[in-house]
Amino acid sequence: MLSVLENYLFDNVDNISAQIAADFRHRRVEKGLTREQIAERAGVALSNVARFEQKGLISLKNLIMLAMALGYTSEIKGVFATSKYSTMEELTQIRQNSGKTKAYKK
Repeated sequence: MLSVLENYLFDNVDNISAQIAADFRHRRVEKGLTREQIAERAGVALSNVARFEQKGLISLKNLIMLAMALGYTSEIKGVFATSKYSTMEELTQIRQNSGKTKAYKK
């Protein structure tokens, strides 16, 4: 129950960034790669890898390059791949707008 509550109580940019950075570091260490090795493999500056792991700060392009270097291409590509909704009204709106390419003010 607490883990479910954590997903809602602690969702802010800084906490999510820190969690993504911690997960990245864990995956990197699991594969036995140093920061220098992953930076070289991804084509990302070592300072960017260090800043990401320590502060959770990274550009989207560098995050994608690091994800690809660790073999997480499909996961990073799939971030916005599926629709998300929390109410029936949102689901109805998603279905109504599914073929549209632009959003308009109501």
